[in-house]
Amino acid sequence: MNKDEKTKEMIHTHFSTIEPIYEQLRNTDLEPILIIKEKLKKLKKIRAADVGCGKGRYDKQLFRFLKKKRLYLTCIDNNENMLKGLTTNLLENKITNFETKKAESKHLPLEQNSLDAVLTFNAVHHFSIKKFLNESTRVLKNKGHLFIYTRLKSQNEESIWGQYFPKFKEKETRLYTLEKLRTHIKETPDLKLWSIEFFEYERESVLKDLVKQIKNCHYSTLCFYKPEEFKEALEQFKKNIKNEFGNNPVTWKDKNIMFIAKKDVKPTS
Repeated sequence: MNKDEKTKEMIHTHFSTIEPIYEQLRNTDLEPILIIKEKLKKLKKIRAADVGCGKGRYDKQLFRFLKKKRLYLTCIDNNENMLKGLTTNLLENKITNFETKKAESKHLPLEQNSLDAVLTFNAVHHFSIKKFLNESTRVLKNKGHLFIYTRLKSQNEESIWGQYFPKFKEKETRLYTLEKLRTHIKETPDLKLWSIEFFEYERESVLKDLVKQIKNCHYSTLCFYKPEEFKEALEQFKKNIKNEFGNNPVTWKDKNIMFIAKKDVKPTS
């Protein structure tokens, strides 16, 4: 097994393990959902796919804001545990207008020209980006939208974890720069970059809750630490937070970005 295969297996195990408590550990931001709603408002019916859907925390919000009867969603992930959790999650919220497919982003099990939108939330750094973009273009109808919500390498470095958890920003090598992602999109045939949206969120927590998130490996980045290294980093993180914030609430800003692209096939004369 080579390095890439080991990493892939490690990440798969991480998400299988964390599935029962995943929603409790991560923020679900509504702002990108509102932009998606605005972009798709003219469509009476929406056929879409969420790639790297996880347990469906963003999918619940898509159905909430795009209306259950208006949206039919294909939820795609390569982790069977996450898809089972998603199914339970959506059904408990009386959402039935969906299907799940176990697949990787580089081979979307969907028909050509079949979707109004392809979406992905905080997952694109797990993908083979060029293959994902080509597959998204293949399955989108002409003028269909691609929404990529993620965080950049620089945004990760500015987060509470990047600033105060030792080696976190060095361990996370999968995230893209703005220019790299923009270039990948622009170089994809029949895909046109429409806009780039920036997001900034005020966060507040206490050290106890931050430690709980870390111990539960709320970010897959934490899988890359060896046990003793992780233990030492956690102790240093506690010291760093206490030195910076004392007994006050821990405050910081999280930043994210969304790339909006459209399939744009010119008619042949």
